[in-house]
Amino acid sequence: MNTKVAKPDKSNAPSPGADIALYVLAVLLLGAGVFGFYWFSAWTSALRGLLALIGAIAAFGVFTRTAYGRKTLEFIDESRFELRKVVWPTRQESIRMTGVIIVVIVVFSLFLAGVDLLIGNGVNWLLSA
Repeated sequence: MNTKVAKPDKSNAPSPGADIALYVLAVLLLGAGVFGFYWFSAWTSALRGLLALIGAIAAFGVFTRTAYGRKTLEFIDESRFELRKVVWPTRQESIRMTGVIIVVIVVFSLFLAGVDLLIGNGVNWLLSA
């Protein structure tokens, strides 16, 4: 969790109406990129892909100007910060734990197969009697 105490500066924040206009503009830019990808089917795939990528980047750029966009960027930044704190297992630990998981799955599968066999035989015995 972030322990920042400073209050956000609201003087630079756009109004909710401006946010809605920016959302619509972002959707239109993304839609224009996708539309261009399909409309210009005679172009090479690389140019069409670049057109769609430019539309997506422009839409993301507009989206980051909104309140939710700034919150999204802050969340991504804080997530990257938290990932730096993670202690990742070594290769040997990963291999060992994978082996343990495989053994547990096989044992549990055999146990469930045995229980299924017993219940199936019990039901057959009850129905045949």
